[in-house]
Amino acid sequence: MTTPPGRYVLGPQYGRVRVRTFRTGLAKTAGHDLLIEFTRWEGDVVIPADNSAGQVTAAIETASFTALEGTGGVMPLDDDDRREIAKTALGLLAADRHPTMRFEAELPPADGSPGATFTGTLKGTLTVAGAAAPVELTVEETSPGHVRVTGTVVQSAHGIKPYSAFLGALKLRDAVDVEIEVDVPPPERSI
Repeated sequence: MTTPPGRYVLGPQYGRVRVRTFRTGLAKTAGHDLLIEFTRWEGDVVIPADNSAGQVTAAIETASFTALEGTGGVMPLDDDDRREIAKTALGLLAADRHPTMRFEAELPPADGSPGATFTGTLKGTLTVAGAAAPVELTVEETSPGHVRVTGTVVQSAHGIKPYSAFLGALKLRDAVDVEIEVDVPPPERSI
């Protein structure tokens, strides 16, 4: 899909930003694989009319971390677990010093005509806990006007030591999966 030139302002009213974590280690049955959502975020996509590269930026409020569900584990995930997971995660993400995670990328122009395509590989820079690292995201249009973005973020690339417990017998995999679903709104203004 080629998207017309303009500025597209995105946020939670148009989609969701989710992360999946996975357990490893000898005691992995004691923990949960988590589905996490960040509920406060904003994105900005600028597609110029002159067939030059566009710009994608996003800001995610770290403290908007919510553990939606946990699978596996000896016991079901409860509200106390969710509170403890959020407290631990916000500490690991240094949310008090770095309240916002940021993503920036150039959006390749469409071939031959003004606009840009929202499908393919999007290479950019993700800043988490104050540390920037490159990230590649796969962007696909799953239905007209609906975009799905997936990728993997390696925590240690951002200076984050993945959570571990029981002397390392239970730990989170260093790589977490990112899933973003967006219904693309009409452009806020033409460029």
